[in-house]
Amino acid sequence: MLATNLWWSWQLDARLVFRRIDEPLWHLTKHNPLELLRRVDPARLAACASDPGFLALYDRVLDAFHRALTSRNTWYQDRYPTLTRPVAYFCAEFGLHNSVPIYSGGLGILAGDHLKSASDLGVPLVGVGLFYTKGYFDQRLRIDGWQEDSDVRFEIESTPLDRVTSSSGDPFLAVVQTFGRPVHVGAWRMQVGRVPVYLLDTNLDQNDPADRDLSAKLYAGGPDMRLRQEWILGVGGVRVLRAVGLDPAAWHANEGHAAFMLVERLRELVAGGMSFARATEEVRACSVFTTHTPVPAGHDRFGHEQVLACADPLWTELGITQEEFLAIGRQPGDELFHMTTTALRLSGRVNGVARKHGEVSRELWHQLWPQLKLEDVPIGHVTNGVHLPTWMSSRMLRLLDRHLGEGWTERLDQPGFWDAVLTLDDSELWHLHLEMKRGLLTYVREEARRRWAERWKEAAHVVGAGTLISPDALIIGFARRFATYKRAALLFSDFDRLHDLLVNPWRPVQIIFAGKAHPEDGPGKEVLQQVYAFTRDPRLQGRVAFIEDYEIHLAHRLVQGVDIWLNLPRVPLEACGTSGMKAGLNAVPQLSTLDGWWAEGYMGQNGWAIPLVQPGENADQSDGDHLFDLLEQEIVPLYYKRDARGLPVDWLQRMKQALRISGERFTARRMVQDYADHYYAPASRGETPPSVPPA
Repeated sequence: MLATNLWWSWQLDARLVFRRIDEPLWHLTKHNPLELLRRVDPARLAACASDPGFLALYDRVLDAFHRALTSRNTWYQDRYPTLTRPVAYFCAEFGLHNSVPIYSGGLGILAGDHLKSASDLGVPLVGVGLFYTKGYFDQRLRIDGWQEDSDVRFEIESTPLDRVTSSSGDPFLAVVQTFGRPVHVGAWRMQVGRVPVYLLDTNLDQNDPADRDLSAKLYAGGPDMRLRQEWILGVGGVRVLRAVGLDPAAWHANEGHAAFMLVERLRELVAGGMSFARATEEVRACSVFTTHTPVPAGHDRFGHEQVLACADPLWTELGITQEEFLAIGRQPGDELFHMTTTALRLSGRVNGVARKHGEVSRELWHQLWPQLKLEDVPIGHVTNGVHLPTWMSSRMLRLLDRHLGEGWTERLDQPGFWDAVLTLDDSELWHLHLEMKRGLLTYVREEARRRWAERWKEAAHVVGAGTLISPDALIIGFARRFATYKRAALLFSDFDRLHDLLVNPWRPVQIIFAGKAHPEDGPGKEVLQQVYAFTRDPRLQGRVAFIEDYEIHLAHRLVQGVDIWLNLPRVPLEACGTSGMKAGLNAVPQLSTLDGWWAEGYMGQNGWAIPLVQPGENADQSDGDHLFDLLEQEIVPLYYKRDARGLPVDWLQRMKQALRISGERFTARRMVQDYADHYYAPASRGETPPSVPPA
């Protein structure tokens, strides 16, 4: 069924099928076809069934759907015809569509784009994650701007999930021993084009009540819950794959949360008669590990007693002592068990997620290879990318259909292909952008109207939600997780300069913020509260907005509809940051510090860069000064500079360059091709890793 495979979500004509059934309901359900079909008037379905135009579209989409799932003429099969066994991709979260809210932010969205591109390219990937029945959290802001967290509400019937049962009909596929009792693990399968994803579930009657909520909520419950979840993900994930008959040739741990997957595979090999030392070599040879953050809080670590209670009696099955088992996760100078260190020790191929992040990671983990020079630490990089059909707006896709010719997405790998967007018609591109901008602001107003009717009690909430934002003035977009190092409040570090920018009657500027702070991140919540306070400041005339409950659907609107994307991480704490890539695919230039992907993506004409801080300078002061200098002296004047036709011709050149660079270098297609060539193919062949294991 088309609606139960997320392939539809990145296909224009497939989305059009559902939209044509009932367009207002399509928007009300936030583009959820299953919910649409549950709620639509049967008479409307009958009318569609007798409409020749609709049926022709439907047949065309079904034909494309069949070819997408069955064609052998794929990039991967042409390149690696003998590598047919799957690659297992383990991740704690997957952001694929807003109807399946089992993601928190960048890591999950990246994982979702990875799966979609693997499907497009024919890479035989299989995803493994957890089914969070209560999601991450829904964000609500009090009138004072303090974030309150509530459980996500969604019905399984409105998600494209199918429960997987055992051959005997049992709801569980595997049993995992942890903390002295068995935990039965079930799974739900979700299809992402060609790629199946197995989401593990412990909410089963066979389990102790204390274990049924292990998979209920993402990143919740403190270290003890995190440890149990990661044990289920890693150990249970391997066993579920075995139970459904899959035998991966390569295994990818996407971040340290999945490191126990590597430990379970050690146990399998030792149980089969292999020595621990030899099993370690085998696991390293076919394992890939991607580290996603240089921020210490992003690397899980647990007390030895916790880990031993969780894993007992695993070390006995491995034929090693408790001390030897704990040494797998030991980091020099620290008595805790590190998940990232575990993954580094048991993976033969390791990468960061941007060129600069690779450099930072080699320095960060040099202590594990003290015998090597810094530049020889075996951590490479694959710069992240974003899934073009998901993040490029339908209007932009149609524009490129007209300009580049039908089928242009099949020519993306041709050298110089993206140069052609530099000749896009200025007037056509600008008017398309204005349409997307108006679409964003219409959405903002309707969301504010809904919240006002449902729960808001004060008019200040409505103003703060962006109802006064004008489509005629420059809009800066900032939508990130609210962590302190991302510095959302830097714009407010000089109120007088900001005030003069925002309320200038000839060249006004507006700012739209969105993003969640982690439920346990008090400082992040305080930054969010500080930002929100400015949405209520009458001196700024309603030109600062904060949009609640940032999720995929809102992200699409923002990256398509703002004029410039702002990113302000404190260098070098941003691993990559992909939101600016998504904006670029919609011809929205970025202003950012030279960190993450922007350190390699800024080419001089596709946006603006805040220069690196010089030794001895205060980073916040220096970056804040340069931020305002760029806005006052370059960005705002350029945006408002118009020719005789009323077009910002020089600004449009920046827009075209943003589109060209993002399309050419920062798509998930290129990213997955890099993984396939440099990581998956050699791991699938079991080639000896080109690196020595950590000391």
